Amino acid sequence: MSAVVEPGARAASAAGGSVRQKLVFKSGNEAAAIAARDVGYHVMGYFPITPSTEVAEGLAKMQADGEHETVMIAGDGEHGAAGICYGAALGGGRVLNATSSQGLLYALEQLPVQSGTRVPMVLNVAARTVSGPLDIRGDHSDLYYTLNTGWIVLLARDPQAVYDLNLAAVRIGEHADVRLPVIVAYDGFFTSHQKRRTWVFDDPEAVRGFLGERPAYPTPLDTEHPATFGPYMNDPDLINNKVQLSGAMEAARRVIPEVIAELAVLTGRSYPIVDAYRMEDADAAVLLLNSAAETAKGVADDLRAKGERVGVLSPNVLRPFPADELRAALRGVRGLTIGDRADSYGAGGGNLSLEVRAALQQDPADRTRVVSRIYGLGGKDFYAADAERFFEEAAAAATTGRVEVPFAYHGATPGAPGRAPRPGLPPIPAAELSRGMARVRPNGNGGLAVELEPLWKMTEVPSRIAPGHGACPGCGIFPTLHQVFRVLEGDVVALFQTGCAMVVSTGYPATAHRINYVHNLFQNGAATLSGLVEMYHERVRRGELPASKDITFVMISGDGGMDIGMGPALGAAHRDHKMMIIEYDNQGYMNTGAQLSYSTPLGHRTATSEIGSKLSGKRYHHKDTAQIFAACHLPYVFTASEGYPEDLMRKVAKAQHYAKNEGLVYGKILSYCPLNWRTDDDAAQPVLQAAIDSCFFPLYEVEHGHTRVTYDPDATARRRPVADWLGLMGKTRHLLEPRNAEVVRRIQEETDRRWRRLRAMHEHPEL
Repeated sequence: MSAVVEPGARAASAAGGSVRQKLVFKSGNEAAAIAARDVGYHVMGYFPITPSTEVAEGLAKMQADGEHETVMIAGDGEHGAAGICYGAALGGGRVLNATSSQGLLYALEQLPVQSGTRVPMVLNVAARTVSGPLDIRGDHSDLYYTLNTGWIVLLARDPQAVYDLNLAAVRIGEHADVRLPVIVAYDGFFTSHQKRRTWVFDDPEAVRGFLGERPAYPTPLDTEHPATFGPYMNDPDLINNKVQLSGAMEAARRVIPEVIAELAVLTGRSYPIVDAYRMEDADAAVLLLNSAAETAKGVADDLRAKGERVGVLSPNVLRPFPADELRAALRGVRGLTIGDRADSYGAGGGNLSLEVRAALQQDPADRTRVVSRIYGLGGKDFYAADAERFFEEAAAAATTGRVEVPFAYHGATPGAPGRAPRPGLPPIPAAELSRGMARVRPNGNGGLAVELEPLWKMTEVPSRIAPGHGACPGCGIFPTLHQVFRVLEGDVVALFQTGCAMVVSTGYPATAHRINYVHNLFQNGAATLSGLVEMYHERVRRGELPASKDITFVMISGDGGMDIGMGPALGAAHRDHKMMIIEYDNQGYMNTGAQLSYSTPLGHRTATSEIGSKLSGKRYHHKDTAQIFAACHLPYVFTASEGYPEDLMRKVAKAQHYAKNEGLVYGKILSYCPLNWRTDDDAAQPVLQAAIDSCFFPLYEVEHGHTRVTYDPDATARRRPVADWLGLMGKTRHLLEPRNAEVVRRIQEETDRRWRRLRAMHEHPEL
């Protein structure tokens, strides 16, 4: 939604600046996307993660409608996205990224590389709590990890600041005396998703005039002037490099106010280095970052009305750290409560508290007594009552000159003495699960044959997943997992990567799993499980665990997990651990809102491969993970679909045999997602059948290097064109429009090519 104020002269005066502006109603993420559009970045490297993903989604929609020309590159993970951004920035253009939480930490090793080689770009951080355990709401535990990376850090307390500081960040980072990358950080789910009235430029020339041209820094694209970027450096060279980096950060202390002042002339909005609210004669104050400071301001007004001299401090810049400004603001303050939305465990305070206290020590005239409190972790709301408590503690310190409890957590719930954790679900005896639902035997050709009990009989096997999960209606994940687990014999330990299956089945303090369950993040599940597998076998060898247990280890992946997790999964495959990797393929990052994945097919619509007047969905073909793992020469690889249970269960039974006796196996299972495929909840059967009958998702297995097609629609005269399948889903119906005929032709051509190749391998005795 937007409310445009016209004409331009009236809009400019209403906003208070010298240029034409318009008023829109946007969230922080939307404001970041609009700012990016107005900047006109050359490249955005990104990877979806909650709650920052909407920045890329907004830009994708605007790109599809022809509103900008930024090249948007989906990384295979945040680490890859950071590398894309670094390479693009070295190329001499303007570069953007957006991330949060674990994504920021996954990219972290790239951040000092970029600052150390003095390559500007802008990174939006929708600050979110760091796992584990997993929590997707907002605090500052991710942001604090960036403080030693050499990046400038600007703080945006509301959507207006997100927009304005994104523009300022470009100028600041590109300044000749600075040349550093810049983070614009705002609170995840508070600022990122909260909609506010926001003034934005309504004059592209004014934006271009403010930003200017990107300076011509050295670039590897300048072949007339060869240079080495990122050389090997030893003492004393490295310390000299860091002296220069420190000098650039010091230069930023001068440049930031200059740029902000210039922006204020244009917009009428000012962002002082430290926002000092009602601090002119304050005896007691609170110091908070970003959105919580706005809550505290309202409380300060109420206390001022009662005659109490209180104020609120909140930096707009965190790096370079505003020590001088804070010392000046606190010179007359006798009591101060500093709230950190993250702890520096074991240090007696969060990073903000520690740095403010260190700054105050350098002022011999300072008499401020400091109270340090950790609050708001995991997105815990900060209410007016919480701010009142912070003011009370500051006022007590000001009055008494003492701090009774220098450091504590605020808002934690005390435990009840004698109360134990609630018991988990009762275990399932191995005998209950070992009912011979699938009998595996050698087939005489170097492979295995499987005989299944009737499906009705398999309902007698207790489910390893209890009722009560929170999946969407019609979700294919749990029918798939029930089929997988029903045919597995004996004890099973399962590791789930982050994704829908994990999120909807383990909401604390409940769990839907009746077996031992481990979670690790998207990128490292296979490595984690491989370590557990090897520890199990080593402890059995040493006699510390009974050999009779004979555990099967299964990793469940999906929702794009074989993008960001592909490297560790291939590492586990090359090492050939005795474990299974099962991927439920729903063709996107469904747990974060259906963004583009490498498993997303060509032309399909997602939140980051939008359709519009200029673009028609994803622009490249999907990744064939089954063939990638087959190339690792595993003992067994298969594809299956939830709609063919006998085929799926036979393959899973084979997979268990190989995983327990030979090495790693991989299975890819087509899994229905009605919400994001945009179909009816009960349309799984026709949609999945069409995908298989069109040979877009062929069913086959690769056993000891020999490929066998297990369902051949040509042999049964059921082959259909891919267009039949595309027409059944809302995410692909646009492809049937005449203007997209070339995209459909390319999909059909690639499907036919892969099918011919698969049939040739099926018919060849060595393939």
